[in-house]
Amino acid sequence: MRQVALWRGINVGKAKRLAMADLKALLTDLGATQVTTLLNSGNAVFDVRRALSADKLRATVAERLGVDAAIILKSADEWAAIAAEQPIPEADDPSRLLVAVTANAAALQAVQGLVADSGERYVVTAHAAYLWCGNGILESKAAVALLKRLGEAGTTRNWATVGKLQALAQA
Repeated sequence: MRQVALWRGINVGKAKRLAMADLKALLTDLGATQVTTLLNSGNAVFDVRRALSADKLRATVAERLGVDAAIILKSADEWAAIAAEQPIPEADDPSRLLVAVTANAAALQAVQGLVADSGERYVVTAHAAYLWCGNGILESKAAVALLKRLGEAGTTRNWATVGKLQALAQA
């Protein structure tokens, strides 16, 4: 079974520093194979015989590597659905499209009703929430509100990262 793992808040600023080489070694120790990390922001794709639990993985990372951060795990099929259903056709710059991924449907429902500013569009689907930030993610008040509402129940990635993870998940 192929899984995609997303750590929330890893290597952002000085907090929660986690070397991807250490993460890759830990996943391998847990029985994962074909482990690939992407960027330095807590993204990994790997194969396992039985699905890993996000809680177990979080506890193991905290114990062995000293970093406690929420983890969202998705199967390759779940990730393919997230990548396939992008509902905002005007999103023509992958760095300005933010995708919120949650651990479960209830957490996704908690981010319903977010109000986007002018130049933005927000859509929640069955698998993820998509926020088009026409003026840039750093300028978006809706992006800040989305992260706040998600809390530890979810994390965000830009569309370029979603596509790169999709390619790895399907490899």
